Amino acid sequence: MNSFWAEIFFVIAVSIVAGLTSWFFFSAFWAIVVVVLVLSLFTAHHFYQLTRLMRWLRQPVGTPLPKGGGAWEDVFAELHRRSREAAEERNSMKTALERFRHAGQALPDGVVILDSNQVIEWFNTTAEHHFGLSRDKDVGSRITNLLREPTFVSYIGAGQYADPLLLHPVRESGRTLALQIVSYGDAQSLLLSRDITQLEKLETMRRDFVANVSHELKTPLTVVSGFIETLLDDLSDLSEEEAKHFLGLAHEQAQRMQRLIMDLLMLSALETGSPPPTEERVALDDLLAEVTDEAMTLSKGRHQIVPTGTNGAGLLGSRNELRSALGNLVTNAIRYTPAGGTIRISWQTDDDGSGVFSVSDNGIGIENHHLPRLTERFYRVDRGRSRESGGTGLGLAIVKHVLTRHQAVLKIQSELSHGSTFSAQFPAHRVTHGAISKTS
Repeated sequence: MNSFWAEIFFVIAVSIVAGLTSWFFFSAFWAIVVVVLVLSLFTAHHFYQLTRLMRWLRQPVGTPLPKGGGAWEDVFAELHRRSREAAEERNSMKTALERFRHAGQALPDGVVILDSNQVIEWFNTTAEHHFGLSRDKDVGSRITNLLREPTFVSYIGAGQYADPLLLHPVRESGRTLALQIVSYGDAQSLLLSRDITQLEKLETMRRDFVANVSHELKTPLTVVSGFIETLLDDLSDLSEEEAKHFLGLAHEQAQRMQRLIMDLLMLSALETGSPPPTEERVALDDLLAEVTDEAMTLSKGRHQIVPTGTNGAGLLGSRNELRSALGNLVTNAIRYTPAGGTIRISWQTDDDGSGVFSVSDNGIGIENHHLPRLTERFYRVDRGRSRESGGTGLGLAIVKHVLTRHQAVLKIQSELSHGSTFSAQFPAHRVTHGAISKTS
């Protein structure tokens, strides 16, 4: 600013000197002409610089400032400093905005920014998937014009956002979203969405599990309680054979409850991801002999059981878990094969070194639509027959988890009225060959 006044004083001084000189040598007229000319040149210079400044102001943000002359050099220098600071502030805000957007995109929940009229200003990728939005079309649209679920329209219109809204979108059957609106700033709001489909499935499974366990325990407990009451009330009127019969039935139901509890404990340990026990080399000949003996005991001579040798093969893994899994496959075949049927227990080592343990029967078979659900807890094809046979409904669930822990796969082939084949396929690195010491 000082240079500007200095320039004015300089021009005034030059005008006075030039005017006096012209007056002295020529006349007063020429003195006035010279003064006007000097002032006109000064004015033209400033008008020119002002024109350059106006032209620069019309250019896009970031256009370099022109260089000024005289007092305008300081003006342009000050404007350059302000422009640089503004650019730095814009870059800082742009960086902060980009960070916010990246953070918003990284969130596992959906985020939609709405203005005071519920118009969409921005949304992240998760919200795009949850609501089927399009970045090219839907920014600038009212959210209620795009998400027309009546429950959501009522929720956003009520203005009571303390509790989340559980939404089951019509366009995506089976999905459940938890929505909540959070107000902030100047009448703006965030629409937050979370996919809780899996959580709802787990909650449903938990409720079903509790109900199934209660039901499975209630039946044998009722039987045991009834027999004990009969014995207490009429013990003196019962013969020894009748008392033994009732006690035997009660003992059978107590064993059923014990099997259920043991299976529940094992399944719980498997499902909670407990660390697997120390692995060992398990001799398959010994293991197959054990499950075959168990099958014969359960069959009581009603079936023909045909085991096949393993040629000294073995498995690397937990003996107790493998014993439980393979035993469940064999006992299931016994339970669901009518008397006179044949159960074949076999092991086959494939050319690639992998191995397959198979249990085949010519029993009642299973309809195809049941096969995908057989490994669910308490899933039964025929509930009455399952309970009558003494099964807990957890055997195949245990098999699935044990095989998963041993990187193996359960495959099921079945044809109604023609029997079933359950195969456990083990990877090559689990299969061993050669003599293995017998494990007790």
